Amino acid sequence: MYSEFFQTLVTATETARNRMADAPIFAACQQGGIDLAGYTAFLTQAYHHVKHTIPLLMACGGKLDERYEWLRQAIGHYIEEEMGHQVWILNDIKACGADADAVRENRDQGRVCAPIELMVAYLYHQIDRRNPIGFFGMVWVLEGTSVSIGGQIAQQVQQILNLPDQAMTYLKSHSELDQEHIKTFEQLMNQITDPVDQQAIIESANMVYNLYGQMLATLPLPEQSSPKAH
Repeated sequence: MYSEFFQTLVTATETARNRMADAPIFAACQQGGIDLAGYTAFLTQAYHHVKHTIPLLMACGGKLDERYEWLRQAIGHYIEEEMGHQVWILNDIKACGADADAVRENRDQGRVCAPIELMVAYLYHQIDRRNPIGFFGMVWVLEGTSVSIGGQIAQQVQQILNLPDQAMTYLKSHSELDQEHIKTFEQLMNQITDPVDQQAIIESANMVYNLYGQMLATLPLPEQSSPKAH
């Protein structure tokens, strides 16, 4: 009998999820108030966490104990599907006319912001020093967000900025790909019955919602990107 932990996870992270959704960038997209600088800033920060997805998955799989052999196998499949996604982001950045090399080399306008650097560091710390299964809190945040609003945002951004499909690979593909992932994720979470492990996932998800939301709040909006004339 499954514990139906997935629904508990959804409920326990609702407040943090709603707080993240209050980031000005979401309302700006709906109102047509986004420019290329905002979109490429988002892609830049996406690159700086997506490039860690495979290393984090591998680290998590290596730290799980024998009880979670079934979960380790699922991680193996997940790794195969996630390979190379950071390259998609760099290609999108190039298609927008921005400096993908600066992003890859973490310099100038391509630098990682503090919330994303802290988010990634937190996840490595969870895996290495606390409870590796907490990593799945991040999976819930990123894939849940992608499924719920990713496709809509992608459509709005492409329409507002009149961008070609080759500049939208990451956002569009993930909103579709993560539809399947979230079904698998729900099944996996419902097999986790240990209350300590469940709490580790909830706490990680709330932390990642907080830090990811901070990143979204730093994204430049058109009215902020150019100072008003005096």
